[in-house]
Amino acid sequence: MSRVAVATTSQLAADAACEVADAGGNAVDCALAAALLTINTEPGVCALGGSAFITIWKDGEDPVTVDGNVAIPGKGLAEDERGQGAVEIFLDYGGGIETLVGTGSVSVPGTLAAIEDAWENYGSVPWRTIFEPTIRACKNGFQLSAACRYYLGYSGDVIFGRSQDGYNAVHRDDGSLLDTGDIVIVPHLADSLDAIANEGSRIFYEGEIAHAIANHCRGGGGMLNLEDLSSYRAIERAPLITDIGGWQLASTPPPAVGGSMLAAMLLACADLDIERWDSEALLRLIHSQQACLDFRQRHLDLAENVGAEAARLVDAARSGRLLSRWTSASTVHTSVVDDNSNGCAITASSGYGAGEMPAGTGIWLNNCLGEIELNRRGLDAGPPGARLPSNMAPSVARRGNDVLAVGSPGADRITTAMQQFLINFLQIGMSLADAVAHPRVHVDTSGKVVNLKAEAGLDLPHVDLPLMVFPDIVMYFGGVGAAVYGKENGFGVAADPRREGGVFNPDA
Repeated sequence: MSRVAVATTSQLAADAACEVADAGGNAVDCALAAALLTINTEPGVCALGGSAFITIWKDGEDPVTVDGNVAIPGKGLAEDERGQGAVEIFLDYGGGIETLVGTGSVSVPGTLAAIEDAWENYGSVPWRTIFEPTIRACKNGFQLSAACRYYLGYSGDVIFGRSQDGYNAVHRDDGSLLDTGDIVIVPHLADSLDAIANEGSRIFYEGEIAHAIANHCRGGGGMLNLEDLSSYRAIERAPLITDIGGWQLASTPPPAVGGSMLAAMLLACADLDIERWDSEALLRLIHSQQACLDFRQRHLDLAENVGAEAARLVDAARSGRLLSRWTSASTVHTSVVDDNSNGCAITASSGYGAGEMPAGTGIWLNNCLGEIELNRRGLDAGPPGARLPSNMAPSVARRGNDVLAVGSPGADRITTAMQQFLINFLQIGMSLADAVAHPRVHVDTSGKVVNLKAEAGLDLPHVDLPLMVFPDIVMYFGGVGAAVYGKENGFGVAADPRREGGVFNPDA
């Protein structure tokens, strides 16, 4: 039986990982169980009908990233059937966000396919075992977290009031939104999860659930259909490897852009020799974000060959050319390591949520086609089946016998949050908890004007950007979860105070 350390988005999810460890599960099994629970018990923040990336690095083996990213729908549709069924909304969240919701914003979900692939190839317990904690929580009800309530305060009506079952899940009988700590029971979700635990992902991609999803989306004018679902497959890819602070970091490779963006941001700051974040170091950090995010908008987001452009970005950062012009963009994450030096990091997202829940399924669908800051091509984003852009970057790092699993939610803030954590922990040498909790900055390129957003407590330099300083650390800046194991120092674990988080440390 493995001993595991877990950092995830709720204590309920951390407890699920421990339950699976007691049943004989390894780091991958435990991460999958925790991820399943947090994906299904964080209403508004995430849902099963979305996307996921899973990075796994088992001791003595090559690392792998399982790509369960959402894909472009619309196989077999005529041109006049495409690009419909979406509604533009504005959320006063994180300073203001525009996004598209409705059936037309839904892309082909990949989360469940990725989970099944990782379990089949790297897990060790029965399939149903990783589902049991989630089925139980969804059947009995779970408490609404503060992070979910915070986001639902902006989106509960305008997004999550679009489907009756979804509305009922997060509202009281009098129409008021549930409060933090209130018990949530999502109608039909436990039954759907029980069916998946019995039959595998086939029922979601080909069977009864697939038909319900396809009929709902096509009936509302969206493009997602049964052919899209039945043809979807998770893809195993070789991760992108970056050296930082004596560690090797494995993260998501193209066609996802998150790993390349993270690598470039880290390489652009690789020569920093600091003990704390003073204004000079923060200026370098801000310029690295500005340069990478500018490159993404100009070259990556609309690239025909994402791999070639991503390689050019990383090469420019490694050579120092990237910063030459600057020197004068909802999600859940789980990190698990075990005492066999295995690491697994899972990031999952359903975007800001389409607000669509096919009747009788309990499964909210993603709005990843409508995430304007990540999918700049729009609703008709390319050939059906192609993967959409993703900023997710679940990562596993190694240094000798030490292993670190890390990742973050946060849409276009994922890579900037992880950049700062990794510099804090691997270069500056902060403790794991301090590295996660330290105030952050983010160069926001999602609107017409580039802005600098920052948390309070930093010695900010003068920059020629509009500045918004938040009064405290907030959920907008991500939610890093990290777990580390070394044969000499044992386990360490930290969950981001920006989200409630849940941890388990067998050495504590």
